Amino acid sequence: MNKAQLIDAIAGEAKMTKADAKKALDAFIKATSTALKKGDRVALVGFGTFSVVKRNARTGRNPQTGKEIKIAAKKVVKFKAGSELAGMVK
Repeated sequence: MNKAQLIDAIAGEAKMTKADAKKALDAFIKATSTALKKGDRVALVGFGTFSVVKRNARTGRNPQTGKEIKIAAKKVVKFKAGSELAGMVK
């Protein structure tokens, strides 16, 4: 599902216009991104939790040459599914 399909689904489920659904989705994305940038967690009960974790520096390997390379430490976004979402997917 891409963003346009998600907007259509939100509009249909919430009985709102596609324009309003797009505004709501964009607002959610912006609010979530801002919170994660500050290092906060975003927890949606039953759906899941977005958080930022630090990935340590490590040594990797270039698959074309086999030469070892150093991969820098960085922060990455992590999503952990909630119990309701995990139960639906089974």
